[in-house]
Amino acid sequence: MTPWLLGLTGGIGSGKSAAASHFADLGVHLVDADDAARWVVEPGRPALSEISQRFGDAILLPDGTLDRSTLRQRVFQDPAQRRWLEELLHPLIRQEIQNHLSRATSPYAILVSPLLIESGQYRSMQRVLLIDVPLELQLQRSMRRDQASEEQIRAILKVQTSREERLRHADDVLLNDRDPDWLRSEVKRLHNFYLTLKGGKP
Repeated sequence: MTPWLLGLTGGIGSGKSAAASHFADLGVHLVDADDAARWVVEPGRPALSEISQRFGDAILLPDGTLDRSTLRQRVFQDPAQRRWLEELLHPLIRQEIQNHLSRATSPYAILVSPLLIESGQYRSMQRVLLIDVPLELQLQRSMRRDQASEEQIRAILKVQTSREERLRHADDVLLNDRDPDWLRSEVKRLHNFYLTLKGGKP
């Protein structure tokens, strides 16, 4: 039977990676959209040679891998270049995600994506799980984890989809405002519920 697809998302500092790893520990097949975005630009993949042809070898590190921060600066300042890059990479990332999800043998499979809502990826999911967190806790966790200032984190939050928008698209919400053991037990509870679903629906 084909596994149904669960989209797992959450803002910066929400704990979505921790939640995802608990699902993986329970034997659920998962793909991280951020990993897929890295895989498509690995050395030897066509996308990397197209990017270096367009931007020159300055965007490659000495070992031949992509210098992400240089590329980010280049496209950040030039909307036309950013569009070109998105048009090149988005279909490849979609295909990469599809390939990895198609190998799933668990009853359901998970796509972990911080941009699940913004990118429209949620449309190809049968169900959406939002890892939610109160703003103050989100700021504290992100500042501690990324060694960043409150201003930097607020700037990131500003460009991410609002919490209200995420809540609007979520079928399930896990409020991650307690300790790690509680998160693990909540993931286990959701997992047991998900095992009862057919095609992501009760």
